[in-house]
Amino acid sequence: MPQVLLIEDDASVRDGMELVLRRHGYAIDTAATGEEALALLDGPGGHEVDLVVLDLMLPGMDGFEVCRRIRARSAVLPIIMLTARGDDQDVVAGLEAGADDYVTKPVTAPVLEARIRAVLRRAEPSGTDRAAEPDFAGLVIDRVGLTVTKRGTAIALPPTELRLLLELSASPGRVFSREQLLASVWDHTFLGDSRLVDAAVGRLRAKVEDLAARPRYVQTVRGFGYRFGPL
Repeated sequence: MPQVLLIEDDASVRDGMELVLRRHGYAIDTAATGEEALALLDGPGGHEVDLVVLDLMLPGMDGFEVCRRIRARSAVLPIIMLTARGDDQDVVAGLEAGADDYVTKPVTAPVLEARIRAVLRRAEPSGTDRAAEPDFAGLVIDRVGLTVTKRGTAIALPPTELRLLLELSASPGRVFSREQLLASVWDHTFLGDSRLVDAAVGRLRAKVEDLAARPRYVQTVRGFGYRFGPL
């Protein structure tokens, strides 16, 4: 049973989401503030959760700072942010802070539950993944163990960035459009938001590239999308 931490200050919204998610088989912990959530995660022994649903508009410590602090504690814990404004810079700022996906409020239960399932699936191996990849100029991707190392040093990637790297590196040299990546990595089969792709690419480059401004592995094909570079 996946364990979800729901961080939402509005009691009625929080209670409604908790009820629906429990009905879908999730175990739920809740927090009304960022401080409360971080205390829960940093409690004795560390509180184990599989995914965080985080409202950006929190009293006290806002959701952006909470996201950054969670991401500093764990590079791999999936985070879905809730935002009341899906068409402004809040989305970009939240994604750059480390969120894996976002949902615009007011959110319907089926949409939220679908996004949670999609994010959790990203951490699972794909049956089409090859057993092991060759050394891509120092970058080694184990598609079975789901590990990434660069010149012998392990790189911790959250599920979205790992799935993005797996997708791109499965076909070196192939150009993927943002729409293709939204469908394959985020499971967004509807008209999605390309900012999800661009933000994830930026975070991935910061971890795997020697110089993110001059990427060697995850390259931009201007006007089209992205490709995995080393051939």
